[in-house]
Amino acid sequence: MQFSSFGLNPKLLKAVEDQGFEVPTPIQEMAIPPLMEGRDVLAAAATGSGKTAAFVLPILHKLMEKPRGKTRALVLAPTRELAAQIAEHLKALAAHTQIKGAAVYGGVGMEPQVAAFKRGVDVIIATPGRLLDHFQYPYARLDSLEFLVLDEADRMLDMGFLPDVRRVLKQIPAGRQTTLCSATLPLPIVELAREMLDNPVALNVERKSAPAEGITHAAYPVPHELKSHLLLELLKRPEASSVLAFTRTKHRANRLADFLEKRGVSCARIHGSRSQAQRTEALAGFKAGRYKVLVATDIAARGIDVQALGLVVNFDVPNLPEDYIHRVGRTARADATGDAYTLVSPQEEAEFREIERHLGKKLPRQTVEGFDYTRKADERFEVPLAERIAVIRARKAEERARAKAKLQRRSQPETQGKSPAGSRRPSSQRPGRPAKGGRPERAPREVDGNRVVPEGQGTPREIDGNRAPQPARAAKPTGAGRHNGRHASGSGRPFEGGRRQAPPPQGQDGRRQSHPQGGAQPKASPAEGKGQERRGNGRDGKERKRNGGRPQDVPAGSPRKGSFTFIRSSRFAEEGGSGSLPDTSGVREDIYRTHRDGLAGRSNWGKAWQQKAGTSQPDQTEQQE
Repeated sequence: MQFSSFGLNPKLLKAVEDQGFEVPTPIQEMAIPPLMEGRDVLAAAATGSGKTAAFVLPILHKLMEKPRGKTRALVLAPTRELAAQIAEHLKALAAHTQIKGAAVYGGVGMEPQVAAFKRGVDVIIATPGRLLDHFQYPYARLDSLEFLVLDEADRMLDMGFLPDVRRVLKQIPAGRQTTLCSATLPLPIVELAREMLDNPVALNVERKSAPAEGITHAAYPVPHELKSHLLLELLKRPEASSVLAFTRTKHRANRLADFLEKRGVSCARIHGSRSQAQRTEALAGFKAGRYKVLVATDIAARGIDVQALGLVVNFDVPNLPEDYIHRVGRTARADATGDAYTLVSPQEEAEFREIERHLGKKLPRQTVEGFDYTRKADERFEVPLAERIAVIRARKAEERARAKAKLQRRSQPETQGKSPAGSRRPSSQRPGRPAKGGRPERAPREVDGNRVVPEGQGTPREIDGNRAPQPARAAKPTGAGRHNGRHASGSGRPFEGGRRQAPPPQGQDGRRQSHPQGGAQPKASPAEGKGQERRGNGRDGKERKRNGGRPQDVPAGSPRKGSFTFIRSSRFAEEGGSGSLPDTSGVREDIYRTHRDGLAGRSNWGKAWQQKAGTSQPDQTEQQE
């Protein structure tokens, strides 16, 4: 039988010819005709038998007659790698058509996937988890869906994906054509699948699942701690040019990959804890020949298509016979040949015998010539589970004993006058802590029972119980202190002479006097104050008030509210001016005068004052002229 006998579109037949397919496989001969008729199909076929093309070709043929812009086909896959592989096959078979597909899975950004939904790509190949994430948004409504495919249905329905699959089925239209394909279909899964299908065509359901005919099986009994060393010997064989090694857990995959890399073997790893970019790079490098060994868990046992894969090694015996079939099915694909080796430890004999019963034959046991099966390994590949549990229990018991001893210590009161354990004294009663709102106390020195306080601390000394009187401080002269004589004596201003003075006298009405010569000054009316000068010392040394701007003689050195009072230098005092500065000589006086004159010279009144004081300098522009 030829592909042309199925009535496929000539463009699809050209793509099939480009892929090198000449004669359809048995599963293609049985599945394509009912799918072309629109029937639901439940198909069981061995891995590598061509079941992907069996359901993709009929879907592409029917989509070519439909308008573009709407998603009409959905393919669900259990793993990201299988979804990416189906997307590649779809792209190759639709190369001469305008039909487009998109892979939707986790571990990558959602933006390209969102764009594919909004664009209405014809076929979406997705994993259930990421598809449900998109279903939360209105752009992912698949109202025009006509075709649904569940690939690797046993894994989808039996290994925990059933709830997600049921939620997906609620989001898509009921009137659709459904196809279930897998390498293994146990009876319970078949019964559940029939509930989802409408009058399905069952293909090879009664046939027991079996690996491909071109696979050569062999078992290598070996102690558990010598498995990694035996694998090194097997990698020296000619057929081991490209090896896919399966482990039971991702932790064992990491340990095996590290072991091989330390021995100089180019190796990559792929498991559930690796990011999608790492998994894609590892698989691409293995296909391109950059890595000799690819260590993987069962995540890679579903749908990984590697050309010219000569050897598959089961480093750990799989738990189920179906998993063994999927693992060894990575080799001898498309009627090719390959080898499958299984390293069997004494603890794994029971699982391996179950696999042999499922296959219906006893697999040959072999040994490697020259390998010492009795030697002791340099280091253990993995600590046995029972030993790890014992260590964990011992650690937990030790932690409980420490906690119990700590609780007993807290329950007993402490000796030597200390407070009971667990209690806490107030902060004011702790040594070195001040009372609330107070200062920390200092322990005094005692000499022969006499309290002695150092003189440098500013407190009086006590000798023989007699407190020495503190000498009175010398009174500072008027004009000295922090303000350096800015306020003249007799002015009644605070902080005069460096010490705070009594408050200024009050007037007859109880108000504070604003002028040292009399009572409070009456406020000027708005009419009088309009257009008047601000009160201050003019250039003639007389004060100008707001009432008409008339000058009034003010005693020198009397500060006024709002007036400008300058600190005159010693040079200005020698020329007849009043006022003085602290004793500044040498550089300090020059720096002070330069800074003062520089600040004062930045305004017009400052320049006038400099000219009057005799400290002005010609302008730089005038000097240049």
